[in-house]
Amino acid sequence: MALAATVLAAAAAPNPFFDYKNWKTPHGTYPFNSIHAEHYMPAFEEAMKRGLQEIDDIVNNPADPTFSNTIEAYEASGEMLSVVAGCFYNMTNAETNDTLQQIELELSPKMSEYSSAIRLNEGLFQRIKAVYDRRGKLKLNKAQAKLLEDIYESFANNGANLSPEDKQTYRELTARLSQLTLQFGQNVLKATNAWSMLLTDETLLAGLNNDTRAILRANAEKKGLDGWLLDLKPTTYIPVMQDLDNRDIRRELYMASQTKCIGGEYDNTALIVEIANTRLALAQLFGKQTYAEKSLYKTMADTPENVYRLLDQLRDAYMPAAQEEVKELRDYAKSKGLYAELQPWDWSYYSKKLKQEKYSISDDDLRPYFELENVKKGVFGLAERLYGLRFKENRQIQVYHPEVTAYEVYDEKGRFLAVYYADFHPREGKRGGAWMNDFQPQYIRNGKDHRPHIVNVMNFTRPVVSANPDESKPALLTYDEVRTFLHEFGHALHGMLTRCQYAAQSGTNVPRDFVELPSQFNENFIDEKEFLDTFARHYQTNATLPQELLDRMHASQTYHAAYACVRQLSFGYLDMAWHTLQQPFEANPAIGTTESVLRFSDGAMAQVQVMPLVPGTQMAASFTHIFSGGYAAGYYSYKWSELLDADAFSVFKEAKKANGSIFDKKAARLFRENILEKGGTEKASDLYRRFRSGEPSINALLERDGIKAKVIK
Repeated sequence: MALAATVLAAAAAPNPFFDYKNWKTPHGTYPFNSIHAEHYMPAFEEAMKRGLQEIDDIVNNPADPTFSNTIEAYEASGEMLSVVAGCFYNMTNAETNDTLQQIELELSPKMSEYSSAIRLNEGLFQRIKAVYDRRGKLKLNKAQAKLLEDIYESFANNGANLSPEDKQTYRELTARLSQLTLQFGQNVLKATNAWSMLLTDETLLAGLNNDTRAILRANAEKKGLDGWLLDLKPTTYIPVMQDLDNRDIRRELYMASQTKCIGGEYDNTALIVEIANTRLALAQLFGKQTYAEKSLYKTMADTPENVYRLLDQLRDAYMPAAQEEVKELRDYAKSKGLYAELQPWDWSYYSKKLKQEKYSISDDDLRPYFELENVKKGVFGLAERLYGLRFKENRQIQVYHPEVTAYEVYDEKGRFLAVYYADFHPREGKRGGAWMNDFQPQYIRNGKDHRPHIVNVMNFTRPVVSANPDESKPALLTYDEVRTFLHEFGHALHGMLTRCQYAAQSGTNVPRDFVELPSQFNENFIDEKEFLDTFARHYQTNATLPQELLDRMHASQTYHAAYACVRQLSFGYLDMAWHTLQQPFEANPAIGTTESVLRFSDGAMAQVQVMPLVPGTQMAASFTHIFSGGYAAGYYSYKWSELLDADAFSVFKEAKKANGSIFDKKAARLFRENILEKGGTEKASDLYRRFRSGEPSINALLERDGIKAKVIK
C-alpha cells in the first residue's frame, strides 16, 4: 500500500496508537481488535515527530546538563515509537501479509533516518558528554553509572564523534543497511512459502508415520489439492527428512532447503555481499579494521580473537568425536544397503534409525507423553517451583490471532508480575523458528513499576484435525519442541522477572553472548525425571513416562552431540568470516557473484566439515540470524552461552546431590537475584561471577555432552 493510500485509509477511523496512554484494556495491553494495517504508518510518523520533539526539548533546556534532565530524559524519550514498533514488528514476524511487508519496506529508511537524526545530534551529544565528563562527581548508583556509560558509548559508537562529512556517510550507510537486511529476511520468508511438492502416490510416503501423513494431507487440503503436500516449514521438513524411505524425495527436499535464495526470484547472494561490505564500511568509518571488531564492543567476548579462541577450543575438543560419529553412521548406512556415499540428506534418516537401534527410542515413542496442554502445565509449573510464579489465562486481554493465548502472571506473594502471550503453531504469515519479544518492557518511572508484556512465538506441531475422528489427535510435541519451549520460556522469564529502574537495562537488554544464558539454562530441566514426572503423561492413558523409557532417553542424550556441536561451530565460523573481512568482498568475475559467495562461505566452514560438501548448496543465503537478525558477528554467542548454561546448571545438580531435589530454592534464588532480575544493570561477567562465586568452566559442557577431551584452560 502506498503511503498516500495508507494515510487516507487511516483517516476513516480513529488511530488507537495516538491515544495509547488511555487504552481501556487490562494492564494497558494492545487493543489488537482495533489496530489495523492502515494505522501503522501514520502512527510511526507521529511517534517519530514526538520523539524528535522530546530530543529538542532536552537539547534546548536552558538548565545545565544533569543526569536527570539529560540522561534520564533521553532514556525515557521515544515512548510512543516503542509502543508502535513493539506491535508492528511482532506482526511482521508472527502474522505478516503483503500489506505489512510493503509498509515495512517504506518504513525502513524513515526509521534509519530517525535514528541517525538522534545519534548524530551534536547538541544532544554535547549535553550527554558534559554529564559523562562529570561522572566521578555525581554519586550515581551502579545502574545509573552503567546507564550513563552505555548511553555515552552508544553515541560515540554510532557516529557522534564523526566529522560532518562522515556523519552524512554514516546516515547513508545505515539507511542502506536497514533496507538490505530487511529485503534479505523477506526473501527467505517468501522463498520458504513458495516451495512445495505434491505427492499423489501414497506408496511414496513409505516410512512416514500417520501423524506426519495427516499433516501433509492437511497441507494439501488447505491449498485445495488432493494428495500430500511437502513444504519447507520445520514441522514438515524435519519429520520427512528423518522418516521418509524415498531417498530421491529426501534429496529434493534437502536441495530445496539448502539452495533457498541462491539464484532465482529471491536471490540473496548479491545481498550478502552488499550487507557485508556495508557493515565493513561502517566499521572502517570508526577506525575499526573489521565489522566484528566494532560489533563485539560491550560483549563478554570483547574481541574477535576471543571469539575464535572459543570456537577453536570447541573445534579441537569435539571434532575427533564428530568424525567418529560420522564414520559410525556411514558404516551403519552401508550395512542397511546404502552403497553410495552417505550424503547430508541421509544424515537425519539413518541417524534416527541408528539411535532407535542403539537406544530403542524415537520421537514417536515420546510424542504421546508431550501433549501441548500438559507441556504448558509443566513449563509453567517449573516457574512456580523455582520462582513461585502463577499463570492465569485472561480472555479479556486481546490477542493478535485467535490461536494466541494471553495470561496474567503473579509472583509468589500474589502480586501482578507480567502479561504473557503464547503463540504456538505455524501459519502462512509467520516466519520459521521460535523467539521471545516484549510488547512492553519493564521500567520504573515516577515511583510506578511498569510491568512487562512478554510474547513467546513458536512453530510447534499442530493438532491433527480430520473428518475421521480416529485420525484426529491433539498437538503432540517432539522432545526437541519441548526443549524449544523451555528455551524460549527462559527468555520470557528473563523478561518477566526483571526489576530495573530503566527500560534500556531491563529484561533481555544484555550483551548478545549473555542473553542466551537464561534460555539455554532452562532447557536443562527436560533431562530431569523429577521435572518430567510433573507433566509428561500419555495423552490417552494418563500414564507417566515409564522408567525404562526415561532410562533409554537419558542414555541417548549424548548421541551425536559432537556432530551437533561442530554444526553450530560451522555457523559461527561462517558468521565470523563474513564479518572479519578487512577489504570489501569482490566477486571473481570469472565465476560470478553467486559462485564467489558460495566458495567463500564453503571455505569458512571447511575446518569443521564432516559430511560431503554438496556443490551449489549453502545455508548462508538463508542465514537470517546474521544477515537479517541481530546476530552479525554474534552467532558464536550460542556456544558461549551454552558453556555458561552448563556451568550454571551444575550448581543445581550439586544441590540435588545434597538435598535430593533439582528444584533447589537457594540456587533458584541466586539465579533469579543475580541473573534474571538484574538485566543489564551491571557487567554480565560480574553478575555471573556473583551467582557462581567464581569463573565459568568448560568442564560441565564437556561432561554433559559426553566428550572425553583434555580441557584447555
